[in-house]
This record gives sequence, structure tokens and C-alpha cells, in this order.
Amino acid sequence: MISRRQLRIKALQSLYAYYTTGSEDMKRSENELHFNIEKAYELYHYLLLLIIDVMIYADSRIEIARNKRIPTHEDLHPNMRFITNRLIDQLRNNTQLLRFVEQHKLNWANHPELIKEVYSRLIESEEYEAYMKGEEPGYVEDKRLVTFIYTHIIYTSERLDSILEEQSIYWNDDLEFITSMIVKTFKKFKEDDGPDKLLMDLYKNKEDTDYVVRLFRQTILHRDEYVEYIKHNTRNWDLDRIAFMDILIMQIAIAELIAFQSIPTKVTLNEYLEISKFYSTNKSNVFINGVLDKVLMQLKEENKISKTGRGLIGEND
Repeated sequence: MISRRQLRIKALQSLYAYYTTGSEDMKRSENELHFNIEKAYELYHYLLLLIIDVMIYADSRIEIARNKRIPTHEDLHPNMRFITNRLIDQLRNNTQLLRFVEQHKLNWANHPELIKEVYSRLIESEEYEAYMKGEEPGYVEDKRLVTFIYTHIIYTSERLDSILEEQSIYWNDDLEFITSMIVKTFKKFKEDDGPDKLLMDLYKNKEDTDYVVRLFRQTILHRDEYVEYIKHNTRNWDLDRIAFMDILIMQIAIAELIAFQSIPTKVTLNEYLEISKFYSTNKSNVFINGVLDKVLMQLKEENKISKTGRGLIGEND
């Protein structure tokens, strides 16, 4: 599930904590890195649980209307399409989801205001109106509505942002990525899938597990060497005047350039330049790009760059 970009970001965050907390305990920081990544997986399940609670809330509103002292015809004969949405029903009965939320004690019980907000925004939307008033929806329509809820209502909720920020510092930057993973999860669901339908795994493969640990370790173990490369290629700059995050981004980029033979240099440079747009100053992107280009030339001259594998022809020229 977790992408290489997210792994790079998690490694960068853990490196920042490693150097700024003052302890510089690599094993402890490595454990913190794993915990950070696992929290993203927890958020994935936590948000999947949210739509179930929204559906339960919608069902409760129908029951309240039915029990009015003088119910209307509509109260007694409600439109049940949303609360019988087949994708939500599959999630509600999914064995993996139920087991995970039970093990991690996840629930939205303390945030009824969020559930009410999501439901209120949903029933006011044109998409919901079309879904409820159109022809009897099929599974495709069920899935389309739930996807809309996540991408246009849940993801954009400022209240949700505040709740996640209060609950875990690890979730501050994960919402967009996790929402995209939830949408990918829905694309894999089929109407005849039963309760044992598998959700996404935390890592795509063993290679990704090894990648993030090795990247983290290499950046720390070769810190002095990488800083020297940065110094050498910023001769007109006092290193103390360069933003710490800029230096850290360049360090981890150099670590990846040198240590990972199967990752093209262009991929590495582009990834860390994109990350710098969100984690450093406005002008950092251009500065980091210029320095890393020079560092890459020096590394090639010193034969420190060795790339092998499919699609990497010409990398070592």
C-alpha cells in the first residue's frame, strides 16, 4: 500500500527527529520510523471505518423519523438506497477491517459531530440527490457514491483535519495519500466479494520494507561524507546559512543516489525535489536542484554511481 514517496517522507521525518531531539539513538529512531509507517496503515483502516458510521447514522435518522408522533408518508416509506449501499455493507462485514479495528481499538464514538457533518454535506450534494432519485442503483453506482464521499467530503473536511492532528502527530501529512489508497481499494472490490476480501497490505513487497530501513541507516551512517559533498558544491555558501531541512533532503537524496543501484538517478532527483516543495522553504526547490546536479556530476566523476537493472541503460555514462 504505502508508496515509495511516502516511505521517503517517513524516512525524512524520522531523520529530522533523530537530529533535532538530541538523543541520536539510531535503533530507537529506527523503531520510531516503523511506528510512523504503521500509523499510516492504522489511518487507512480508521478512515474505512468512518463511512460505516456515517451509514449507521443515516439509518438512525430514518428510525427517528419513523417514530415521530405524526409521521409523514415519506417517514414511513423512506428511501433506503444509501443505507443498503452494497460497498458499505461489504466494508461493514469485512473480516480484515473488523479484526484490525478491534485489535487497535479504533472507533469514531467520540466524534459524533464529524459523522453528522459528513452526512449533512452528503445529503446536500447533487451526487447524493441523483443517486437517491435515479433508477435503482447498481453496484457501480454504489461504488461511485462512496468514492465521491471520500474524495469530496471526507478528504476536504477541516473538522477531520483537526481531529487527526489531535489524535496523532504522525497523521498530519497522511490524509491525501491514505484517501488515494482507499479509492484504489474500492476499485478492486467486486459485487460478489465476500467478507474475506483482502484489503491492501502495508508494504507492496519485501523490497520496500528493506528499502526504507536501508535508506534511513545509510543517511545516518554516511552523514559526514554526504555533508562534505554538499559543502564542496556550495562553496559560495556558509553551511550554517542553509536551511537544516534543505541539507537533510540533500543528504537523503545522496544516500539514495549512491546506495540503490536499481533506482534511476532521475527518479531520485525528481522525488526529493517534489518533497522539498512541501517540507522546506519556497526557494528550496531551485537551490536543492542546483546543488544535487553538481553533486551527481561529482559522484559520477568519482565512479560512485553504479546503476543496474532494466531501464537503466546509460545511467553510468
